[in-house]
Amino acid sequence: MLFSFESFATLNHWLGAFWRLIWLNLLWTAVTVLGLVVVGIGPASYALARCLDGWLRRGEPAPTARSFFRHAREQGFRPVVMGWLLLGAGTVIGVNLVSLSDWYLRAANLVALAALLLITAYVFFVMAATEVVGIRRQVVTALLLGLGSLHWSVLGGTAVALVYLAMFRFAMPLLFLLGAVLPALLVALILRSAWRGVADPATAAGRSADGGASAGLSHAVRADALPPG
Repeated sequence: MLFSFESFATLNHWLGAFWRLIWLNLLWTAVTVLGLVVVGIGPASYALARCLDGWLRRGEPAPTARSFFRHAREQGFRPVVMGWLLLGAGTVIGVNLVSLSDWYLRAANLVALAALLLITAYVFFVMAATEVVGIRRQVVTALLLGLGSLHWSVLGGTAVALVYLAMFRFAMPLLFLLGAVLPALLVALILRSAWRGVADPATAAGRSADGGASAGLSHAVRADALPPG
């Protein structure tokens, strides 16, 4: 017997998870396009973060179209405003990088671009998994989370970029099927460990004594966002 039943079950599990990621990416694309990008990208990104966080960390059922659209509406206009803020900041930085010639100004804008990428990666997960309210506080929290997990963010971002390059060269359809969900999946996996540390009283106390940024989140993580058990 070449494969055992457990091997087929494991393969089926991973293929099912792969399909769910493709389905989430298609739903993200649909909501973004239906919102003409400017209005849709914020709610779509929030719903993607909410679905991945619940599915991978809290053990919620695999996301469906109904749950995705429900999450896209649950915070009202706030994800739209966050999307506008990120798009506006990205536009300003992009124009500056193209138009400015002084090296120090370009360097400052590159630093701002790196900070914006960290904020964009984490801010919708902050909105989905914590009780932090207010755009300024959510942005600051996202930046602190990104800096606190900077090594994983850099390593994971490099891996995602290499996967993008491989798909671009050898499997272009996969780039359209997985393009948005891969970086979100990376952040969800990074934060699964971070939130578990926040939920652990001993870990949280140790980080508080060290003045760590995650200690400030110990009272902000939503009660229903903590890992089971």
